[in-house]
Amino acid sequence: GQEQPGLLNDYGYPVKPNGGIDGEFWFGLEPSTGRDVLTELLYGIRTSLFIALAVTVLAVLTAIVLGIAAGYLGGVWDFLISRTTDLLMAFPQQLFFVAFLPITTSLFVDPREETPVWIKVISIIVVLWALGWMTLGRILRGVTLTLREREFVEAAKVSGASSWRIIRKELLPNVVSPILVQATYMLPSFVTTAAALSFLGVGITEPTPDWGRMFATAAQVYRSDITYMFFPGVSLVIFVVAFNLLGDAVRDAFDPKTVR
Repeated sequence: GQEQPGLLNDYGYPVKPNGGIDGEFWFGLEPSTGRDVLTELLYGIRTSLFIALAVTVLAVLTAIVLGIAAGYLGGVWDFLISRTTDLLMAFPQQLFFVAFLPITTSLFVDPREETPVWIKVISIIVVLWALGWMTLGRILRGVTLTLREREFVEAAKVSGASSWRIIRKELLPNVVSPILVQATYMLPSFVTTAAALSFLGVGITEPTPDWGRMFATAAQVYRSDITYMFFPGVSLVIFVVAFNLLGDAVRDAFDPKTVR
């Protein structure tokens, strides 16, 4: 819109009705910048999905290590890990996300300097990871407490297998199902959380495309261009519903007895 004259008016809004939707710009144009909304959505989900995927992988690995260790080792280890999990779960997550992000970012760059995009991405990943693994960790602890009393685990102990071998060969294969199911629910949750942080101004900012930043812009221009809010909103709903359905499908695949 800034390169082709006649697409935006003097106030920065699309000249054509419905946010500038036509045969060339299927989802219209972004007010002020004039960027194609469809292209911005495609590049924006790449940013959000990268962050969510990185956080999900780190959170799942952390939950596997701490959850299975707490459930299998028991005793002091179980007490320390469980109490740490309870403490982290007591935090109001959204509030701490907003509060910790500037602090985490300041560890990498001087607050008086402009923060590079990669620093913001790392900060978001670190904060979401630190406060995002506990639910899966509790689930894996409970499953491990049940599995460690099963006959195949007792047989492995009698045969002289080490704790590491028992965890790797006997326990891990039996917790794949809850890990995969929970991961498919965690990923869209992290996408929406990252979008919320960008909407609040502590996540990804201009000029990097991001769905949360699109929502922030839409909240400012909705009175003059309500169409711009429609497409990122519908896209986010479809994305979350799709992954929730994927989680249900994974659960059914690993548990054929489930009745839908």
